[in-house]
Amino acid sequence: MSAAAAALVVLSSVSAAGWEPLRFKKVQRATEYAYAEGAFHAVSSASSSGMIFRLSGPAAERPVLSWRWKVNAPLVHAGERAKDGDDFAARVYVTFRYEPRRAGLGTRAKYALAKALYGEYPPHAGIAYVWAGHEPAGSSWPNPYTDRVRMLAVRSGSAGAGTWAAERRDLLADYAALFGEPPPPLAGVAVMTDTDQTGARAEAWYADIALAAPSTGR
Repeated sequence: MSAAAAALVVLSSVSAAGWEPLRFKKVQRATEYAYAEGAFHAVSSASSSGMIFRLSGPAAERPVLSWRWKVNAPLVHAGERAKDGDDFAARVYVTFRYEPRRAGLGTRAKYALAKALYGEYPPHAGIAYVWAGHEPAGSSWPNPYTDRVRMLAVRSGSAGAGTWAAERRDLLADYAALFGEPPPPLAGVAVMTDTDQTGARAEAWYADIALAAPSTGR
């Protein structure tokens, strides 16, 4: 079976069905998202929020993530690894499901409390593929708010800004490299353009987000 035949297209040229807003309680102003011509158009002005498509199933079934994105301009600042600089013109998040059987007692207790408060388990881990302004492409670092999310700069700087760029990532390889273990099941894919920390303005577009099985060459 080819990768195309096994693809799960989560953002198509037909509609944005299945996507829902991703809001944060402590952030007062949300980024604006509009779907048109097969893409999400995000405009952030001192704001933060995302759009999420929830998933289920083993990551190994469709571990090849592809998408297209475009930024009007990257956010250029040197503090991307710090809390007060954790803003990016474009992010594509992949979250992975919490599995109690793989967790220790302390972790299970923490997640049980979160489920009691919010009605569901939070994701166990995540990878944020970002269009960085300062960190070089290929670099990675722990998210400054939680070590369960790793940031990975896919693109950096203004080269290519204003034009569509196509990306392709191997989730199994990226997760193993960033966390040192096989990934748990997939929980969701999200896009986010945020400027709440820096108070800046950013504009981005996201399209053709899909998960596929590795190509067998047939």
